[in-house]
Formats: sequence, structure tokens, C-alpha cells
Amino acid sequence: MMAGHGDEKAGGGPARHVPVLLPEVLAALEAGPGQVVIDGTFGAGGYTRAILKQGANVIAIDRDPTAVVIGRAMESEFAGRLRLVEGPFSQLDTYADEPVDGVVLDIGVSSMQVDEADRGFSFRHDGPLDMRMSGKGMSAADIVNTYKTGDLARVFGFLGEERQAGRIARMIEDKRARRPFSRTSELADAIQTLVGRGPKDKIHPATRVFQALRIHVNDELGELARALLAAERVLKPGGRLVVVTFHSLEDRIVKRFIADRAGKASGSRHLPEAHHIEPTFAQVGKVVATSEAEAEANPRARSAKLRAATRTSAAPRRADFSLFGLPKLPIVGSDAEEAI
Repeated sequence: MMAGHGDEKAGGGPARHVPVLLPEVLAALEAGPGQVVIDGTFGAGGYTRAILKQGANVIAIDRDPTAVVIGRAMESEFAGRLRLVEGPFSQLDTYADEPVDGVVLDIGVSSMQVDEADRGFSFRHDGPLDMRMSGKGMSAADIVNTYKTGDLARVFGFLGEERQAGRIARMIEDKRARRPFSRTSELADAIQTLVGRGPKDKIHPATRVFQALRIHVNDELGELARALLAAERVLKPGGRLVVVTFHSLEDRIVKRFIADRAGKASGSRHLPEAHHIEPTFAQVGKVVATSEAEAEANPRARSAKLRAATRTSAAPRRADFSLFGLPKLPIVGSDAEEAI
């Protein structure tokens, strides 16, 4: 399982930011003049610009202050039709004054963040071991240098599906006692020295650990789950929810949510009135995967999947977080005793 926004690409070097599955996203959204769409993951503004060109108004959200600053030029270009908000997309329902016609989410780290060494998302170029999208809270270095060995192993194992999670966690504990990790190259080199890399290995041995740390630092799975619940609250009847994911953990969360809200899942069967609850969403089509042509042109899109659903007129359901089946991991910023 590797994120579509991975650290390496065929031929080496950074990939230019390209909106993933853009025609499919636009077709699923069906946005048009007079409508309002929330782009919960503005990034470089690829989806937002395309939606604006279709005549719809956009509320664009990003918790990365750099992305918001860069996006101000687009806000001026589409004066009165684009509103940029700095904040977490898990709170997307609080940024709209009334129900909206669409919500689109492109989950994962943006190419701009990966390609900027100072952000510490990638080990392709040495930089501080940071990975914080908002620049706030615990950094990846804080986690690597303070978490208990068992907690590190669980983060690497669950969020990165790293088979060597235990060995890597023990190595980190040993090395940080002598010198704390502070740079991306230090951690990547230490993992490669421990695990090794064969000539046929397609990815760097540290890739899964870096993915796990990024997801954990930014609570990406929790943010996604809360955003789906927020979309249920803010979408008007007939409004479209469109989500593009890049690896199995994200896709599983979206799949469970849509199936449950369409009345097909077992997530709420423990409630006595479960069989009387009206569906809040209707699934639109089947899951859409990246074409071979797009994956070849944009390697970071190779694992992308799109799922869409239409909001019904039923009232939002109770927010039951257990529906998502999130792994039991330490909360970032805690003493590693609580679970998300």
C-alpha cells in the first residue's frame, strides 16, 4: 500500500502537480452556474479552478498557510466566486452559511509539500523531519524521538503496513538515545542501513515509514472521517460528495461511510432503530480507478480511486466514529496512552 503522492517516481525527480482524475471528478460533481461547491483540499487549486470554469462558486479550504497565500491570486482572479479558508477540512460544514451543492476531497499530501525540502515530507532532498501540513503541533521528529517503541511499531505497522515495523522501532529507540533524529536523511539512511535495499526494490525502504509518520502527524484518517460526517451535514438534497483517495486505508474509510449511509452496511446495526433509518446518501456509479495513461503521465496518481455519492433528503445520522474502523493508535500530542 503506497500513497499516490509517493516520494519516488519513475525516472526520478519531482512530479509537477497535476489534478488527479480531473475529468472524472467534474463529471461526478456535475457543478454548474449558481451552485456552491466546497473544495476541502485546495492544494495547488487544480480542482477549484476547473470547478470555477464550469460557472460554480467555490469555498476552498486548506490547513497549509502556504497554499492559502499562493491561492490568493486565484481568489482575486475569480473575485466574488472563490473564498479561500485556512483551516482543517474536517470542519468544512462550519465554513458555509447554507447547504451546498457539492463537496470534493482529494486526500493526501500535495505535490507542493512533497517537493519542498523544508517541509520534511520527503527524503528525496534532505530537510527537517517535520511533515506538519499546518505547521502546528507535534512534528515527525517529536514522534520519532519521544514515542515508546511499541507505539512507534504500531504507527509504522498500521499506517505504513511496514513488515519490519518492530525492528525499525527498536533501531530508532537505540539511535535516538545517543542522538535524536532531526533530519529526513538521518531517518531514511538509518532505515536503509537496517533493512537494506536490493537492486530490484522499486521503492526506498524508508518510504512506508515516512508515509506512516505523515499520516499520523496530520491525523489524516481522523480528518477524513470527520470530513465525511461534516459533508453529510452540509450537503443539500441532491448534492454530490466526491472523494479521491490514494491508498487502501483512506479508500476503506470512504467505502464504509458511503455503504453505511446508503443503507447497505452493518455499521449501525447495533442501534434498535437501525432498520428504520432512511439512507442519507445514494452511491453514484462504481469506484473509478486511474487509467493506465494517466498513471504513466503522473506516477503519483497510480493508486488513486474515486468514489461518489448523492445526498438524499434524510436528516444527518448520529456521528458514530466507530463506523470507520480506525486503528487504535496514540493521539498526537498525548502521552501515547490514548487512541484515536
